[in-house]
Amino acid sequence: MPSKKVEKRAKIKRRIRKNVFGTSDKPRLSVFRSNKQIYAQIIDDVKGVTIVSSSSYNNKTVEGKAKSEVATIVGKELAEKAVKAGVEKVVFDRNGYQYHGRVKALADGAREGGLKF
Repeated sequence: MPSKKVEKRAKIKRRIRKNVFGTSDKPRLSVFRSNKQIYAQIIDDVKGVTIVSSSSYNNKTVEGKAKSEVATIVGKELAEKAVKAGVEKVVFDRNGYQYHGRVKALADGAREGGLKF
C-alpha cells in the first residue's frame, strides 16, 4: 500500500498530465528525482518515444557535487543532446514535484543549454 505522500504526488501528477502533452514539434521534458539521483528525458507522446535522456546515475562529471549542482549539470547535458537531435522547444513536466530546488535547477540548466520552455 503506497504512502499518503506517494498518493498525493500521483494525484498532482495526473492533474498536470491532463494539460501537459508532448508533440513532435514541442516534446515533453519529464523529470524524475529520487533521494540520490535525478533523471530527465524528452518524450514525444504522439509516437510514444523517448528522444533523448540524461541522468546523474553512472555520470562521472557529477561525482562529489551537491544535488542541486548535479541537477544543473544533468539539465545542461540534456539540452546539448536535445539540440543535437533537433529539439529546441519543449513543454516542462515537473512530474508532481514542486518547481523548487533540484527540479528548478534542472530546468535552469536546460535553459542555459539552449532549450526553450
